[in-house]
Amino acid sequence: MNLTHSKTATLAVLTGLLSAFTPTADAASAPTDTPPPVPRFSVDYMDHSVKPNTDFYHFAEGLWLAQNPVPEDKSRWGSFTQLAERNWFLIHEILDQTAADTSAPPSSPHRQVGDFFASAMDTNRIESLGLEPIRNELARIDGIATPKDLFTVLGRLHDRGVSGVFGAGCGPDAKDSSIYALELGQGGLSLPDRDYYLKETFATTLEKYRAHIAKMFGLLGEPVNEAALHAKTVVALETELARASRSRVDLRDPNKNYNKFQTKDLVSRHPALLWKVYFEERKIAEPSYEIVGQPEFLEAVNRLLVEHPLSEWKTYLRWHLASSTAPFLTAALEREHFDFFGKTLSGQPEQEPRWKRAAHSIDGSIGEALGQLYVEKYFPPQARARMNELVENLKTVFRERLDKVPWMTEATRAKARAKFARFTQKIGCPERFRDYSQIHISREDFLGNILRAEVFGSRRETARLGRPVDRSEWHMTPETVNAYFNPAQNEIVFPAGILQPPFFDLAMDDAVNYGGIGVVIGHEITHGYDDQGRKFDADGNLNDWWSAEDSKAFDARAQLVVEEYNSFEALPGLHVNGKLTLGENLADLGGVNIAYEALQRQLAKDPSRRRNIDGLTPEQRFFISFAQIWRINIREAEARRLITVDPHSPGRFRAVGPLLHVPQFYQTFGIHSGDTMWLAPERRATIW
Repeated sequence: MNLTHSKTATLAVLTGLLSAFTPTADAASAPTDTPPPVPRFSVDYMDHSVKPNTDFYHFAEGLWLAQNPVPEDKSRWGSFTQLAERNWFLIHEILDQTAADTSAPPSSPHRQVGDFFASAMDTNRIESLGLEPIRNELARIDGIATPKDLFTVLGRLHDRGVSGVFGAGCGPDAKDSSIYALELGQGGLSLPDRDYYLKETFATTLEKYRAHIAKMFGLLGEPVNEAALHAKTVVALETELARASRSRVDLRDPNKNYNKFQTKDLVSRHPALLWKVYFEERKIAEPSYEIVGQPEFLEAVNRLLVEHPLSEWKTYLRWHLASSTAPFLTAALEREHFDFFGKTLSGQPEQEPRWKRAAHSIDGSIGEALGQLYVEKYFPPQARARMNELVENLKTVFRERLDKVPWMTEATRAKARAKFARFTQKIGCPERFRDYSQIHISREDFLGNILRAEVFGSRRETARLGRPVDRSEWHMTPETVNAYFNPAQNEIVFPAGILQPPFFDLAMDDAVNYGGIGVVIGHEITHGYDDQGRKFDADGNLNDWWSAEDSKAFDARAQLVVEEYNSFEALPGLHVNGKLTLGENLADLGGVNIAYEALQRQLAKDPSRRRNIDGLTPEQRFFISFAQIWRINIREAEARRLITVDPHSPGRFRAVGPLLHVPQFYQTFGIHSGDTMWLAPERRATIW
């Protein structure tokens, strides 16, 4: 569990292509000389003993599924993890080279990345330091004697990426996206979701969590009985916070999670929440207003601060500090942290090698410095040019679809056109990389490097409250294997990391690329008009610009998608949550439709490209390529966790769910009524 800034859960600011992988925190591992194979599209993944009209998922990738069990150091294994694995191999080369070369200036990206990596790999020093790197923070927590002390320490911990009590962050004001605003909301939980504390199905996990906390307190030096009592205190407080938290589905409504408060009203409404003390510690010049995502949560925190003594809150903060920093301390703390958050929560038997965990830490701390080195070495100019061409082709199709969808009234259509006219894309990497030269990176202070990077990021955010939004900023690092749509800026962003096979392959035919990166592009475009994105206007502001008639027509079509995914059973008795995953499912459906039409236009433009390859038509290769990017094997514990917290459907349902709404899919593979893959026309959603 890497340190992260304590963010509010008010809005899903970024809509990514897939859920973020949480790297779990063995000995140093030398790089192998042989890079992992390129995970490109292949007909060898297909299982021809399965008929496409019976089980298209296994038809498209059945042999791959059978031959690729989840590795011991992973909780899931699929196209994304295969590509990420190859990507980390390339990054490992950069890290080894920079760590060995100390001739670069101390504040240069080359030197900062190398020194950071060297500090992470110096396990002898980390072990010899023991708890020393957090000794001062533990002393500050222990010294809390007044509520003012509590909020001073809480602000300090939040600045250092240690979560607790509530979420706080800085982002574009959802109703005035030109300026940065302070966002406050629910938070303070260590388990993935409130359901882990409240539902009987997670009772066993909660007991294991309590035991894990006790073991961690023991590693901090507490006697066994005292550690057990303190673990109960932590679980009791977090359970109270969980009861006050909204569900994942409720958090998806941007309007309900936007509540503007004047600072004076916020202060008077929560007398136990010492906002002015907290703001002062975090160097936040008192803002005129805040955006509160879940007002009832802060009301509950205000009550809990009165009902529970300071001693309990000190125990709670000590736990959050220990849990956040454990992956970067001694082997005993790191192993205990992994045993619960890796093995128990995700079913992952072994940790990833240390160099890879170190790489994740660098990516999360000074990611654009690493990204600058990565792009220089691995992102050719022709890849950016080809991507821009593909994006423009997909945009043309979507623009024309906006002009003709029959269910949209002309008044709303005009506003939709205006929004799309302002739509932009970012490809590969930022035009200007972030400058981390103010961060002191030491080869002898791994956790210190992480904490100083967190403070740098936190202060960078709070310093710009009330100021104009930097529209050039990226919210993923260039090396990331993912993509996102940003509603506040009405833009899609494709880091260099994802612009590789199986998504983007300069060696493959158009059908494969349109079924891969083409659908990804269409997916991100569609997010601007899904059940969340459509609530943001051309300026990126949360604004109800749809007519009631159009909203009703859209919701009726979207409900068909909700019902389809509700029917998918991920594990025995555990179904996909169609409402939680609606935005991603709609984006997948839009992406397939848009990319398919864009492919047809390319084939019509150059008929010589319409040829069979490997005995498959371009249309067949398109749909198989799409299904193959969602190939995945996953451990049961991880599947259960993701069904609870992830707004993305499991891979096997993403591979086929959208296709059942696409008439051309049925035509391409000769699927008819009565076949297993048949979805009755009245249950199909036609939106974009």
